[in-house]
Amino acid sequence: MNCPNCNAQLSPDAKFCGSCGLTLQRQPAAPPPSNVPPPRPPNQGGEAFQFDADGRGQGRGYTWEIEHQGAFALAVVKLQPEQAIHAEAGAMVSMSANVDLHSEMKGGVFGALKRAVGGESAFVSTFTAKGGPGEVTFAPGAPGDVAGIEMRGQTFMVQSSSYLAGDMSLVVDTKFGGAKSFFGGEGLFVLQVSGTGLLLVSSFGAIHRKILRPGEQYVIDTGHLVAWEGHMQYNLRKAAKSGFLRSFLSGEGMVAEFSGPGEILIQTRNLAAFASLLKPFFPTQGGGGGGGFSFGS
Repeated sequence: MNCPNCNAQLSPDAKFCGSCGLTLQRQPAAPPPSNVPPPRPPNQGGEAFQFDADGRGQGRGYTWEIEHQGAFALAVVKLQPEQAIHAEAGAMVSMSANVDLHSEMKGGVFGALKRAVGGESAFVSTFTAKGGPGEVTFAPGAPGDVAGIEMRGQTFMVQSSSYLAGDMSLVVDTKFGGAKSFFGGEGLFVLQVSGTGLLLVSSFGAIHRKILRPGEQYVIDTGHLVAWEGHMQYNLRKAAKSGFLRSFLSGEGMVAEFSGPGEILIQTRNLAAFASLLKPFFPTQGGGGGGGFSFGS
């Protein structure tokens, strides 16, 4: 190092310059970086949902990866010894023999009742690796994608059918959505997920991200919603402003109108609409064929 006054060569631990006598001011050492990211402020037009570009990541006591991304995605979670992860009941595809599965009514009887009314299972599953590392894989019941979101002290609202699994530290609560969610065909409850760690969500079809600027309004069919930022406001209304009949004839029904700023995750397919397309091909209760191909004897 050199003296800032006379540019004389100095030793790295010098406290003053031997040539001009300048007392050297030592810079305080920078504090070590924290392993816990600070809470994110409300979205101001950027991306709130942090997706890993390569579909893999690392959490506290586990690593995760999304394989076969697209219509038949699979989430693979590798647990360190005695580490655990939460999942929706029925989401498990496979697991190591040493992984212990424990299901319980989270939140007691009232919490289980809220979950059941909201369209979820009354039970929550916990997977723990016993005596060594273990692996658990998760997938949704319907064809579609799976996304791993690294939450950083955030709060998201998630449709109950889209929640797959999450870090043990995340707080998942069932919140009353009011009459607007009931008449939108999405049930009376949605999930509020808060904290820091991995959140796995699924979709029917692919996941499309939509970022709204401050004051911007955007309309989404309620059957296509996956998740949105917890601070965002939305109103339910008919799709066509000119009248309920026109809205009904359009096949759209009720939609959610969101106000920015914030980010929304949208699924590109609607499971209810897909089920309606298949109805004509199902046999009727009377035993007759509902449609499709008919072959003579």
